[in-house]
Amino acid sequence: MKKISQKEKDELRAEYKRSDFPEGLVRGKYVKRMRESSNIVVLKPEVADVFPNEEAVNRALLSLIELAHKTTRITKRSIGGAKAVRR
Repeated sequence: MKKISQKEKDELRAEYKRSDFPEGLVRGKYVKRMRESSNIVVLKPEVADVFPNEEAVNRALLSLIELAHKTTRITKRSIGGAKAVRR
């Protein structure tokens, strides 16, 4: 019997049969893992027109986050103090 060389073994075949996969074929086997590790965001066309590249989007979002942190403050109403006063 002739041994198969490693070079021949590593090359892709033109066609595959189901019997080449003894544990069976499973559609979407890695979909959950891919979605969890993916960080792709699709922008609406009108939003994408405003930003020339990803750096511009990141700067805009970071400045919005910074502004939100500066302008947000805890009030009695936000922690439920107003409800206790009314009772």
